[in-house]
Amino acid sequence: MIGFIGLGIMGNHMAENLLDNGQELIVHNRTKAKADNLLNKGAKWAESPAQVAKEANVIFTMLTNEAAVEGMAFGDNGFLNGDMKGKLWVDCSTVDPKFSELMARESEAYHVRFLDAPVSGSKIPAQKGELIFLVGGNEADLKEIRPLLEIMGKAIQYHGVNGKGSSMKLVINLMLAQSMAAFSEAIHFGEAIGLEKETVIDTLLNSPTAAPILKLKRDKLLNNEFAEEFPLEHMHKDLNLVAQAAYASNTAMPVANATKELFGMAKQKGLGRKDLSAIYQYITERE
Repeated sequence: MIGFIGLGIMGNHMAENLLDNGQELIVHNRTKAKADNLLNKGAKWAESPAQVAKEANVIFTMLTNEAAVEGMAFGDNGFLNGDMKGKLWVDCSTVDPKFSELMARESEAYHVRFLDAPVSGSKIPAQKGELIFLVGGNEADLKEIRPLLEIMGKAIQYHGVNGKGSSMKLVINLMLAQSMAAFSEAIHFGEAIGLEKETVIDTLLNSPTAAPILKLKRDKLLNNEFAEEFPLEHMHKDLNLVAQAAYASNTAMPVANATKELFGMAKQKGLGRKDLSAIYQYITERE
């Protein structure tokens, strides 16, 4: 039995792919209604994280932030307080690498094995089972769950000891945020000096200067339609994690911090629940 805790947009699709590929699943989420599609497909509902621990051999968590992870793990009915001895916890949440290291140590005290395995990808890759898993921890534990990760993802990258998967996730999301902001500003500049928006977008996307992922955002920017795939507020959270990790490692990050504040101002203007590509909307409307 596989346990899955955290059924937001990403977690729900990941869990659904496991179900669709014949895995028995027990699930828990703070809002039960978000599990309805999974329950209709045969997943079992757990009233608490501790119940998940009792019935599952492997638990996946996909939660918004560190506080949510700690609540599910260590709360009154947390899964680490359940029957977890010898079992494996795989945390797919995006968190500070130091937090992943701490969870690994805390898990060891409970005789629980731990992998940090955040994912690169958003809503559509999660639906299609095309996520990229960035894994830190024991390679033998990774080997054990590799068939499950292959159901949910198209690639599995092992980065080393606990915390290294989370470290790589922050590096990737930093680059994504900076690329999205620079692309948006370049489009806005092109429009300001008299170029057609569509021409600017397509010329940039077919040049060596544009990151390939930006092609997935083309229609959003062209049509000013920013339905959520990866919420802007989540990217702002991740940029704060970058700043936190950079401070801890005595690393100056001037471009990262400027990008963080840009996303923070967009969130302050009410764009947090829109897709991260809505940074274009903020750049074009702030003047």
